[in-house]
Amino acid sequence: MPRAERERQMMDAAVRTFGQCGYRAASMDEIAELAGVSKPLVYLYLHSKEDLFTACIRREARALLTAVEAGVDPGLPADRRLWAGLTAFFTHTARHPDGWAVLHHQARTQGEPFAAEATKTRDELVAYVTGLIGPAAREAHGSPDLPDRDVAGLAQALVGAAESLAAWANETPGVSAKEAAATLMNFAWTGLGNLMDGERWSANALR
Repeated sequence: MPRAERERQMMDAAVRTFGQCGYRAASMDEIAELAGVSKPLVYLYLHSKEDLFTACIRREARALLTAVEAGVDPGLPADRRLWAGLTAFFTHTARHPDGWAVLHHQARTQGEPFAAEATKTRDELVAYVTGLIGPAAREAHGSPDLPDRDVAGLAQALVGAAESLAAWANETPGVSAKEAAATLMNFAWTGLGNLMDGERWSANALR
């Protein structure tokens, strides 16, 4: 088997083990057994447990960011771009619950340098969302000079809400990616006040 394919097998096994058992409880023996290889081979290819966990965080971060970016057509209106990005985000986190557990929970709770890797991923998501919502936020405020800091604050709030909602959706049976995305669109785009008055955002309204 080519080395790249063998490494992918080991990484898949590691993400599953770290995601389901937690970093501390996961063992290299379990990872090797799940991957169908010897433990010395895991160490040979991926080095220590710490190195392997870091590699898992980075791989899952790249996969998430790639999925979100691939899901957005830059030619769409601002709300449709946000809808597409959120749908891609929740679809990916639902399809890869172990990877999301590694990124959202394990990496953040095991101290440095793992937390720094998780922060880097979040910063990249915030930067991307800032680009998605910036023009719409300035238009909504009636000011083309709305400071970047204000837009970044909105992006921080949106990403934080998406992260929490993804964790909830993965733990709640029957919640689809589109349902989670619609929940956040209703809250963030329509606005809580309008939402309480019965107004809803709908992708169908733009078709």
